[in-house]
Amino acid sequence: MRREDILRMFPERMRSRWQNVADLCDQVQEIRLRAGRPVTILLGKGERFVDAGGQIVDRQDCGAGITAGELDEILQHLCQYSLYAFADEIRQGFLTMQGGHRVGLAGQVILEEAGRIRNIKYIRYLNIRIAHQIKGAADSVLCFLYDKGRVRNTLLISPPGCGKTTMLRDIIRQLSDGTAYGPGMNVSVVDERSEIAGSYMGIPQNDVGTRTDVLDGCPKVEGMMMLIRSMAPQVLAVDELGSDKDIEALRMASGCGCNLLATIHGNSLKEIQNKDYMRYVIEESLFERYVVLARRSGNCVIEGIYDQEGQRCIK
Repeated sequence: MRREDILRMFPERMRSRWQNVADLCDQVQEIRLRAGRPVTILLGKGERFVDAGGQIVDRQDCGAGITAGELDEILQHLCQYSLYAFADEIRQGFLTMQGGHRVGLAGQVILEEAGRIRNIKYIRYLNIRIAHQIKGAADSVLCFLYDKGRVRNTLLISPPGCGKTTMLRDIIRQLSDGTAYGPGMNVSVVDERSEIAGSYMGIPQNDVGTRTDVLDGCPKVEGMMMLIRSMAPQVLAVDELGSDKDIEALRMASGCGCNLLATIHGNSLKEIQNKDYMRYVIEESLFERYVVLARRSGNCVIEGIYDQEGQRCIK
């Protein structure tokens, strides 16, 4: 992560205000811009604010706001002064930037007659999420994910913000390149929201391995079957399971001989077991390993690794 990555997200005339934030590029996780409200930044140690002169302050009432006009200017800059060219991404509520960073968008939604989102206008909220790839994040779990050179079907369970996508990305990278536990494998990734590979103009901005193929911006259900037919993966990876259709697609992928890597939001294995759409997964032992992540004292940690029977592998 470079300070220039942060600075280039803003029009040149605004960059002096962001110098101090850019100097903390290794710590910054989010920059939240809301029309008429103080600018907020999320650091590893918590929330801070930015005043009119670009100083980082602790108190909200010392922070300075940003105008709707400034937000429009920033959005135009992020879209290279062609909102039309980024219409598909805006419709989905996010932009992917060079470097793998993502900008979440919110404003007034315009619907089509069928109820689908046609566009978002009056965008008055931007959440710039700074990508931090942590190579080696999966080192401590890899030995539990292999069975005599074969990769076990694995589900990562985590509340938001506890590093499940970071760990998934590093598992993908290491499986693709090869590890002490097995040779490199062909890995296919359905990157529905461009969070795993962080592709920009089709090129992954994050290192996801030499044998990894990425289908970017595609819904999981359609993407899994497309990759199985076209790329013949040994391992298929997806992020954030959340519906019966996702599980059905995983079942079909498993039947085609792919090993599976996936993530899901949750606080514990028990919570996941109680979700209706996960009933098949549990009953049929689709996953052989469950890795549960948590946050303790502000740090992301591995709460436990469990087998397909729900028994703890490590304490």
